[in-house]
Amino acid sequence: MSAVVDTTPFYKRLAFNLVSLSILGVILYLGQGILIPLFFAILLSVLLLPAKSFFRRMKINRIFSILIPMFFSLLVIFTIVYFLSRQVSDFLDDYDKIQERLNGLYWSLQHWVKSEFGVTITKQNQVIHDTGQKMDAADIVGRTFVSLTSILSYVVFLPIYTFLILYYKDLIKQFLIAAFHNSYEANVREILYESRAISQRYIVGLVTDLGIVCAMYAAGFLILGIKYALFLALVAAMLNLLPYIGMIIANLFCMLITLVSSENLSDVFWVAVIILVGHLIDNNFLMPRIVGSKVKINALVTLLGVLVGGAVCGVPGMFLSVPALAVLKVIFDRVDSLKPYGLLLGGEIIDPSGKPAMSVEKIKSA
Repeated sequence: MSAVVDTTPFYKRLAFNLVSLSILGVILYLGQGILIPLFFAILLSVLLLPAKSFFRRMKINRIFSILIPMFFSLLVIFTIVYFLSRQVSDFLDDYDKIQERLNGLYWSLQHWVKSEFGVTITKQNQVIHDTGQKMDAADIVGRTFVSLTSILSYVVFLPIYTFLILYYKDLIKQFLIAAFHNSYEANVREILYESRAISQRYIVGLVTDLGIVCAMYAAGFLILGIKYALFLALVAAMLNLLPYIGMIIANLFCMLITLVSSENLSDVFWVAVIILVGHLIDNNFLMPRIVGSKVKINALVTLLGVLVGGAVCGVPGMFLSVPALAVLKVIFDRVDSLKPYGLLLGGEIIDPSGKPAMSVEKIKSA
């Protein structure tokens, strides 16, 4: 059978792809309350699929083969959430001391601004007062309500979505294969298999990397005697999962908490050093060996993906951006009309003959 040649002009195909991406972005933005828990449930179900298959081979009932790994995974998730909530509670218990510390720092900062820039304390207080007046209390309450509603949607929908995806896995697979023409069945099967394999290896690698980085940060903070050491280590390790910008956010957050909770200002400097050193070790030694080259996405696309994911779906969108880009690359590489986009997402430079000329890793070491 001769191959079908797509004669559609390039500009029409480009316009169609751009319009499709725009519609997809609008759908994600408007339906994120439903879709984001669904995407996390897909990742969780992919991660639990080997456990489900193991229990099925042990002749365990189909429903219980799903419920057992789900129970343990959700137990781990809620344990982490409980630990974080306890740490936050301990932090709030010291509110009076922290408030006193903040007042002292605020007083020192005001006098520094006065001496360096000649702005009187009265003028500074007026600016702060005017800024506070512009904040709409109703807007703050509305945002808080939306945040609580979002958390509730995760608690309710995540286990339900995960169970149903695992229960109807074969049906969903049959639908995706049947939705395309018979000539594309092999491609669809290959895309499904490779997407599942990449997602599994990537998530397992990230969880392993998270544990090691958290242990490194915790050891450093405990040696220094930093208050809330375990809490800061876990938060910094989780933020470190965000490519490129995660380390900056983690550093600022941990430095700020240390600043208001420690009497020794040098602790702030050492916290920044620990996070920076841990990030360098993670990026140059741990991540390449644990996660490896399973997600071959170049740095520019990764950074843009994280920023776009954050703009469209907030912090959850940032965490979902990298596995989403990896799955998209698998699809692009298997569809002839989308292969240029797969090339753009990849981490290799292609020479005119169509062969990889030099990988990003080789360029860095050149």
